[in-house]
Amino acid sequence: MKEYDFKADVCIVGAGPAGALLAYILAGHNISTILVERHENINKEFRGEHLNETGEAILRKYGLFEELEKIGLLRMERVEYWNEGGVFKRIFPDSQSGHVGIHVPQKHLLGLLLEKSQPLPAFTLLLNTKVSGLIEENGQCAGVTAIKDGKEVTIKSPLVVGADGRFSTVRKLAQIPFEKIKHGYDLLWARIPAPKGWDPTVRLALVNHEQLALFTQQGGFVQIGWNIAEGSYSELRQQSFQPFLDQLIAAFPELEESARSHIRSWEDFVLLQVQSSRCDTWVKKGLVIIGDAAHTMSPTGAIGINSAMKDADTLFQLMNEMDSIEDLSLIDLQRFEQMRRQEVEEQQKFQLEKEASFGKQFIPV
Repeated sequence: MKEYDFKADVCIVGAGPAGALLAYILAGHNISTILVERHENINKEFRGEHLNETGEAILRKYGLFEELEKIGLLRMERVEYWNEGGVFKRIFPDSQSGHVGIHVPQKHLLGLLLEKSQPLPAFTLLLNTKVSGLIEENGQCAGVTAIKDGKEVTIKSPLVVGADGRFSTVRKLAQIPFEKIKHGYDLLWARIPAPKGWDPTVRLALVNHEQLALFTQQGGFVQIGWNIAEGSYSELRQQSFQPFLDQLIAAFPELEESARSHIRSWEDFVLLQVQSSRCDTWVKKGLVIIGDAAHTMSPTGAIGINSAMKDADTLFQLMNEMDSIEDLSLIDLQRFEQMRRQEVEEQQKFQLEKEASFGKQFIPV
Protein backbone atom coordinates (compact mmCIF):
# COMPACT_ATOMS: atom_id res chain seq x y z
CA MET A 1 0.00 0.00 0.00
CA LYS A 2 1.33 3.42 -0.97
CA GLU A 3 2.40 5.72 1.85
CA TYR A 4 1.11 9.30 1.87
CA ASP A 5 2.56 12.28 3.73
CA PHE A 6 -0.89 13.51 4.77
CA LYS A 7 -4.38 12.02 4.88
CA ALA A 8 -7.75 13.69 5.49
CA ASP A 9 -11.42 13.42 4.60
CA VAL A 10 -11.22 16.65 2.60
CA CYS A 11 -8.33 18.52 1.00
CA ILE A 12 -9.12 22.17 0.28
CA VAL A 13 -6.80 24.07 -2.03
CA GLY A 14 -6.81 27.83 -1.44
CA ALA A 15 -7.13 29.67 1.89
CA GLY A 16 -9.28 32.53 0.66
CA PRO A 17 -12.73 33.27 2.14
CA ALA A 18 -14.43 30.20 0.60
CA GLY A 19 -11.65 27.73 1.38
CA ALA A 20 -10.92 29.00 4.88
CA LEU A 21 -14.61 29.16 5.80
CA LEU A 22 -15.30 25.64 4.52
CA ALA A 23 -12.23 24.29 6.33
CA TYR A 24 -13.36 25.86 9.61
CA ILE A 25 -16.91 24.50 9.30
CA LEU A 26 -15.78 21.00 8.36
CA ALA A 27 -13.12 20.73 11.06
CA GLY A 28 -15.63 22.09 13.57
CA HIS A 29 -17.88 19.15 12.68
CA ASN A 30 -15.00 16.70 13.17
CA ILE A 31 -14.45 16.12 9.45
CA SER A 32 -10.69 15.92 9.02
CA THR A 33 -9.59 18.71 6.71
CA ILE A 34 -6.30 19.82 5.20
CA LEU A 35 -6.19 23.42 3.96
CA VAL A 36 -3.45 24.06 1.38
CA GLU A 37 -2.24 27.60 0.65
CA ARG A 38 0.56 28.42 -1.78
CA HIS A 39 1.53 31.68 -0.06
CA GLU A 40 3.50 31.90 3.17
CA ASN A 41 0.78 34.03 4.80
CA ILE A 42 -2.71 35.39 4.17
CA ASN A 43 -1.83 39.10 3.92
CA LYS A 44 -2.56 39.97 0.30
CA GLU A 45 -3.75 43.35 -0.91
CA PHE A 46 -6.79 44.37 -2.96
CA ARG A 47 -8.96 41.34 -2.52
CA GLY A 48 -12.75 41.63 -2.48
CA GLU A 49 -13.56 42.93 0.97
CA HIS A 50 -17.21 44.05 0.99
CA LEU A 51 -19.92 41.91 2.55
CA ASN A 52 -23.54 42.14 1.46
CA GLU A 53 -26.52 40.70 3.33
CA THR A 54 -25.73 37.17 2.08
CA GLY A 55 -22.17 37.22 3.40
CA GLU A 56 -23.26 38.76 6.69
CA ALA A 57 -25.97 36.12 7.18
CA ILE A 58 -23.53 33.25 6.57
CA LEU A 59 -21.01 34.64 9.07
CA ARG A 60 -23.79 35.12 11.65
CA LYS A 61 -24.99 31.56 11.02
CA TYR A 62 -21.64 30.18 12.15
CA GLY A 63 -21.21 32.60 15.05
CA LEU A 64 -18.40 34.52 13.35
CA PHE A 65 -19.85 37.95 12.68
CA GLU A 66 -19.84 39.22 16.26
CA GLU A 67 -16.21 38.20 16.72
CA LEU A 68 -15.30 39.79 13.40
CA GLU A 69 -16.97 43.01 14.49
CA LYS A 70 -14.73 43.15 17.56
CA ILE A 71 -11.65 42.80 15.35
CA GLY A 72 -12.79 45.54 13.00
CA LEU A 73 -15.32 46.16 10.24
CA LEU A 74 -17.17 49.19 8.87
CA ARG A 75 -20.80 49.53 7.79
CA MET A 76 -21.48 51.76 4.77
CA GLU A 77 -24.13 54.36 5.58
CA ARG A 78 -25.15 55.22 2.00
CA VAL A 79 -24.25 55.23 -1.68
CA GLU A 80 -23.70 58.64 -3.27
CA TYR A 81 -23.64 59.64 -6.95
CA TRP A 82 -21.43 62.64 -7.67
CA ASN A 83 -21.21 65.00 -10.63
CA GLU A 84 -19.00 68.08 -11.07
CA GLY A 85 -17.74 67.84 -7.49
CA GLY A 86 -21.10 67.53 -5.75
CA VAL A 87 -23.70 64.92 -4.75
CA PHE A 88 -26.86 64.67 -6.83
CA LYS A 89 -28.31 61.36 -5.60
CA ARG A 90 -28.13 59.28 -2.41
CA ILE A 91 -29.23 55.72 -1.72
CA PHE A 92 -29.86 54.77 1.92
CA PRO A 93 -30.14 51.28 3.42
CA ASP A 94 -33.43 49.70 4.36
CA SER A 95 -34.26 49.63 8.05
CA GLN A 96 -33.71 45.88 8.34
CA SER A 97 -30.09 45.73 7.12
CA GLY A 98 -28.98 49.15 8.37
CA HIS A 99 -26.16 49.39 5.82
CA VAL A 100 -25.43 49.28 2.08
CA GLY A 101 -22.44 46.99 2.51
CA ILE A 102 -19.80 46.19 5.11
CA HIS A 103 -16.07 46.58 4.63
CA VAL A 104 -14.16 43.75 6.27
CA PRO A 105 -10.39 43.63 5.72
CA GLN A 106 -9.64 40.14 4.47
CA LYS A 107 -6.75 39.80 6.88
CA HIS A 108 -9.35 40.22 9.65
CA LEU A 109 -11.71 37.63 8.17
CA LEU A 110 -9.06 35.09 7.22
CA GLY A 111 -7.13 35.69 10.42
CA LEU A 112 -10.25 34.94 12.48
CA LEU A 113 -11.07 31.80 10.49
CA LEU A 114 -7.55 30.41 10.82
CA GLU A 115 -7.29 31.38 14.49
CA LYS A 116 -10.49 29.49 15.26
CA SER A 117 -9.52 26.54 13.08
CA GLN A 118 -5.97 25.97 14.37
CA PRO A 119 -6.96 24.45 17.76
CA LEU A 120 -9.40 22.00 16.15
CA PRO A 121 -7.96 18.44 16.08
CA ALA A 122 -9.50 17.82 12.63
CA PHE A 123 -7.76 20.83 11.02
CA THR A 124 -4.35 20.97 9.32
CA LEU A 125 -2.95 24.05 7.57
CA LEU A 126 -0.17 23.73 5.00
CA LEU A 127 1.26 27.14 4.04
CA ASN A 128 3.86 27.69 1.32
CA THR A 129 2.47 24.62 -0.41
CA LYS A 130 1.81 24.65 -4.15
CA VAL A 131 -0.32 21.92 -5.71
CA SER A 132 1.46 20.24 -8.61
CA GLY A 133 -0.78 17.32 -9.54
CA LEU A 134 -3.91 15.30 -8.84
CA ILE A 135 -3.79 11.74 -7.53
CA GLU A 136 -6.20 9.39 -9.29
CA GLU A 137 -7.38 6.00 -8.08
CA ASN A 138 -10.10 3.85 -9.64
CA GLY A 139 -11.06 6.56 -12.11
CA GLN A 140 -11.56 9.38 -9.64
CA CYS A 141 -9.60 12.06 -7.83
CA ALA A 142 -8.12 10.75 -4.58
CA GLY A 143 -5.84 13.57 -3.45
CA VAL A 144 -3.09 15.92 -4.62
CA THR A 145 0.65 16.15 -4.94
CA ALA A 146 2.26 19.42 -3.91
CA ILE A 147 5.56 21.17 -3.37
CA LYS A 148 5.98 22.34 0.23
CA ASP A 149 9.10 24.26 1.18
CA GLY A 150 10.82 22.87 -1.92
CA LYS A 151 9.93 19.20 -1.29
CA GLU A 152 7.20 17.10 -2.86
CA VAL A 153 4.44 15.91 -0.55
CA THR A 154 1.38 13.75 -1.18
CA ILE A 155 -2.05 14.35 0.32
CA LYS A 156 -4.57 11.50 0.26
CA SER A 157 -8.20 12.59 0.34
CA PRO A 158 -11.50 11.21 -1.02
CA LEU A 159 -12.59 14.78 -1.83
CA VAL A 160 -10.50 17.62 -3.25
CA VAL A 161 -12.02 21.12 -3.19
CA GLY A 162 -10.49 23.71 -5.49
CA ALA A 163 -11.01 27.11 -3.88
CA ASP A 164 -7.90 28.57 -5.47
CA GLY A 165 -9.21 31.57 -7.36
CA ARG A 166 -9.64 32.79 -10.89
CA PHE A 167 -6.39 31.19 -12.09
CA SER A 168 -7.22 27.90 -10.38
CA THR A 169 -4.53 25.21 -10.52
CA VAL A 170 -7.05 22.55 -9.51
CA ARG A 171 -9.35 23.50 -12.39
CA LYS A 172 -6.44 23.32 -14.82
CA LEU A 173 -5.19 19.96 -13.54
CA ALA A 174 -8.72 18.54 -13.65
CA GLN A 175 -8.99 19.73 -17.27
CA ILE A 176 -12.29 21.51 -16.63
CA PRO A 177 -13.04 23.78 -19.61
CA PHE A 178 -13.95 27.37 -18.86
CA GLU A 179 -15.04 30.43 -20.81
CA LYS A 180 -13.71 33.91 -20.14
CA ILE A 181 -16.28 36.71 -20.22
CA LYS A 182 -14.86 40.09 -21.18
CA HIS A 183 -16.27 43.24 -19.62
CA GLY A 184 -14.58 45.83 -21.80
CA TYR A 185 -12.69 47.51 -18.98
CA ASP A 186 -9.82 47.04 -16.56
CA LEU A 187 -9.59 48.53 -13.10
CA LEU A 188 -6.98 50.63 -11.31
CA TRP A 189 -6.97 50.33 -7.51
CA ALA A 190 -5.33 52.71 -5.05
CA ARG A 191 -5.71 53.27 -1.33
CA ILE A 192 -5.23 56.57 0.48
CA PRO A 193 -6.00 57.86 4.00
CA ALA A 194 -9.55 59.16 4.33
CA PRO A 195 -9.89 62.93 4.81
CA LYS A 196 -10.99 64.06 8.26
CA GLY A 197 -14.75 63.74 8.73
CA TRP A 198 -15.18 61.32 5.82
CA ASP A 199 -18.40 59.32 6.27
CA PRO A 200 -18.56 55.55 5.67
CA THR A 201 -19.90 55.72 2.13
CA VAL A 202 -19.60 54.36 -1.37
CA ARG A 203 -19.20 57.31 -3.77
CA LEU A 204 -19.59 57.01 -7.54
CA ALA A 205 -18.80 59.37 -10.41
CA LEU A 206 -18.54 59.25 -14.20
CA VAL A 207 -15.22 60.51 -15.60
CA ASN A 208 -14.49 60.31 -19.34
CA HIS A 209 -17.45 57.92 -19.67
CA GLU A 210 -15.85 55.51 -17.18
CA GLN A 211 -16.83 54.65 -13.60
CA LEU A 212 -14.82 56.12 -10.74
CA ALA A 213 -15.70 54.65 -7.35
CA LEU A 214 -14.61 55.36 -3.79
CA PHE A 215 -15.06 52.73 -1.10
CA THR A 216 -14.57 53.74 2.53
CA GLN A 217 -12.48 51.17 4.38
CA GLN A 218 -12.22 50.15 8.00
CA GLY A 219 -9.13 51.67 9.58
CA GLY A 220 -9.52 55.15 8.06
CA PHE A 221 -8.84 54.61 4.37
CA VAL A 222 -10.50 55.23 1.03
CA GLN A 223 -10.08 52.68 -1.74
CA ILE A 224 -10.22 54.17 -5.24
CA GLY A 225 -11.47 52.00 -8.08
CA TRP A 226 -11.12 53.61 -11.51
CA ASN A 227 -12.34 51.87 -14.66
CA ILE A 228 -10.14 52.25 -17.73
CA ALA A 229 -10.59 50.87 -21.23
CA GLU A 230 -9.61 47.23 -21.47
CA GLY A 231 -5.94 46.82 -22.38
CA SER A 232 -5.21 50.56 -22.21
CA TYR A 233 -2.96 50.68 -19.15
CA SER A 234 0.40 50.38 -20.91
CA GLU A 235 -0.52 53.30 -23.19
CA LEU A 236 -1.93 55.28 -20.28
CA ARG A 237 1.31 54.90 -18.32
CA GLN A 238 3.23 56.63 -21.11
CA GLN A 239 1.15 59.77 -20.60
CA SER A 240 1.57 62.41 -17.92
CA PHE A 241 0.09 61.33 -14.60
CA GLN A 242 -0.99 64.81 -13.55
CA PRO A 243 -4.18 65.15 -15.67
CA PHE A 244 -5.36 61.79 -14.31
CA LEU A 245 -4.91 63.00 -10.73
CA ASP A 246 -6.58 66.31 -11.53
CA GLN A 247 -9.66 64.48 -12.83
CA LEU A 248 -9.88 62.49 -9.59
CA ILE A 249 -9.75 65.66 -7.51
CA ALA A 250 -12.25 67.48 -9.73
CA ALA A 251 -14.70 64.63 -9.21
CA PHE A 252 -14.13 64.45 -5.44
CA PRO A 253 -12.64 67.75 -4.17
CA GLU A 254 -12.41 66.54 -0.55
CA LEU A 255 -9.69 64.12 -1.63
CA GLU A 256 -7.25 66.76 -2.83
CA GLU A 257 -4.82 66.88 0.09
CA SER A 258 -4.74 63.12 0.67
CA ALA A 259 -4.61 62.23 -3.03
CA ARG A 260 -1.78 64.64 -3.85
CA SER A 261 0.18 63.41 -0.84
CA HIS A 262 -0.21 59.69 -1.48
CA ILE A 263 -0.67 59.26 -5.25
CA ARG A 264 2.46 60.53 -6.96
CA SER A 265 2.80 58.23 -9.97
CA TRP A 266 1.23 55.36 -11.84
CA GLU A 267 3.16 53.07 -9.48
CA ASP A 268 0.69 53.95 -6.72
CA PHE A 269 -2.07 52.09 -8.59
CA VAL A 270 -2.54 48.34 -8.90
CA LEU A 271 -3.99 47.01 -12.15
CA LEU A 272 -6.80 44.43 -12.14
CA GLN A 273 -7.54 42.90 -15.51
CA VAL A 274 -11.29 42.48 -15.30
CA GLN A 275 -12.96 39.31 -16.49
CA SER A 276 -15.53 36.85 -15.28
CA SER A 277 -15.76 33.19 -16.25
CA ARG A 278 -18.03 30.19 -16.55
CA CYS A 279 -17.09 26.53 -16.41
CA ASP A 280 -18.72 23.66 -18.28
CA THR A 281 -18.95 21.85 -14.97
CA TRP A 282 -17.78 22.44 -11.40
CA VAL A 283 -17.38 18.79 -10.49
CA LYS A 284 -15.66 15.52 -11.30
CA LYS A 285 -15.52 12.28 -9.34
CA GLY A 286 -13.86 13.13 -6.04
CA LEU A 287 -13.37 16.82 -6.95
CA VAL A 288 -15.31 20.09 -6.85
CA ILE A 289 -14.34 23.70 -7.54
CA ILE A 290 -15.97 26.65 -5.79
CA GLY A 291 -15.79 30.46 -5.69
CA ASP A 292 -13.71 32.21 -8.35
CA ALA A 293 -12.30 28.87 -9.49
CA ALA A 294 -15.79 27.88 -10.67
CA HIS A 295 -17.27 31.26 -11.52
CA THR A 296 -15.06 34.34 -11.48
CA MET A 297 -17.04 37.53 -10.85
CA SER A 298 -16.25 41.08 -11.92
CA PRO A 299 -15.83 43.67 -9.13
CA THR A 300 -19.29 45.17 -9.81
CA GLY A 301 -21.55 45.00 -6.78
CA ALA A 302 -18.87 43.31 -4.64
CA ILE A 303 -20.60 39.96 -5.19
CA GLY A 304 -17.56 37.69 -5.42
CA ILE A 305 -16.64 37.12 -1.76
CA ASN A 306 -20.28 36.65 -0.79
CA SER A 307 -20.99 34.20 -3.58
CA ALA A 308 -17.86 32.22 -2.71
CA MET A 309 -18.87 31.91 0.94
CA LYS A 310 -22.34 30.79 -0.11
CA ASP A 311 -20.70 28.04 -2.18
CA ALA A 312 -18.85 26.90 0.94
CA ASP A 313 -21.99 26.97 3.07
CA THR A 314 -24.06 25.09 0.47
CA LEU A 315 -21.38 22.46 -0.09
CA PHE A 316 -21.09 21.84 3.64
CA GLN A 317 -24.86 21.37 3.98
CA LEU A 318 -24.74 18.66 1.32
CA MET A 319 -21.66 17.00 2.82
CA ASN A 320 -23.23 17.03 6.27
CA GLU A 321 -26.05 14.82 5.00
CA MET A 322 -23.57 12.01 4.32
CA ASP A 323 -22.54 9.35 6.80
CA SER A 324 -19.03 9.58 5.35
CA ILE A 325 -17.24 11.80 2.84
CA GLU A 326 -16.44 8.64 0.91
CA ASP A 327 -20.20 8.27 0.34
CA LEU A 328 -20.23 11.57 -1.59
CA SER A 329 -20.90 10.52 -5.18
CA LEU A 330 -20.57 12.42 -8.45
CA ILE A 331 -24.36 12.77 -8.44
CA ASP A 332 -24.20 14.44 -5.02
CA LEU A 333 -21.56 16.90 -6.24
CA GLN A 334 -23.64 17.60 -9.34
CA ARG A 335 -26.57 18.37 -7.03
CA PHE A 336 -24.39 21.00 -5.30
CA GLU A 337 -23.62 22.55 -8.68
CA GLN A 338 -27.32 22.61 -9.59
CA MET A 339 -28.13 24.28 -6.27
CA ARG A 340 -25.72 27.12 -6.98
CA ARG A 341 -25.30 27.54 -10.74
CA GLN A 342 -28.55 29.35 -11.59
CA GLU A 343 -28.06 32.06 -8.94
CA VAL A 344 -24.42 32.53 -9.91
CA GLU A 345 -25.21 32.95 -13.60
CA GLU A 346 -28.01 35.40 -12.78
CA GLN A 347 -25.52 37.42 -10.71
CA GLN A 348 -23.03 37.46 -13.58
CA LYS A 349 -25.78 38.64 -15.94
CA PHE A 350 -26.71 41.35 -13.43
CA GLN A 351 -23.10 42.54 -13.31
CA LEU A 352 -22.93 42.92 -17.09
CA GLU A 353 -26.24 44.80 -17.16
CA LYS A 354 -25.18 47.05 -14.30
CA GLU A 355 -21.92 47.92 -16.02
CA ALA A 356 -23.66 48.66 -19.33
CA SER A 357 -26.20 50.98 -17.70
CA PHE A 358 -23.93 52.78 -15.21
CA GLY A 359 -23.58 55.94 -17.31
CA LYS A 360 -27.36 56.38 -17.47
CA GLN A 361 -27.33 57.26 -13.75
CA PHE A 362 -25.67 60.55 -14.75
CA ILE A 363 -28.13 61.59 -17.45
CA PRO A 364 -30.38 64.41 -16.14
CA VAL A 365 -34.07 63.50 -15.90
